[in-house]
Amino acid sequence: MAAALVRPRDNRVIAGVCAGLARRFGMTPTTMRVLFVVSCLLPGPQFLIYLALWIFLPSEEKTSTAAAW
Repeated sequence: MAAALVRPRDNRVIAGVCAGLARRFGMTPTTMRVLFVVSCLLPGPQFLIYLALWIFLPSEEKTSTAAAW
């Protein structure tokens, strides 16, 4: 089963969208970032999609052993 589509807490540059997509599709975050920048050279709503993913993708939960309050 593939990894869940979330914005990871580690390996973020701006919001973690590219890192989350890379983890989901089995790529390196750097490759996903390069693909995103190259796609921005083409006409389309890439930047708006990035902003929407930033807003709607949940952030990865902290993995902590502390008791929940």
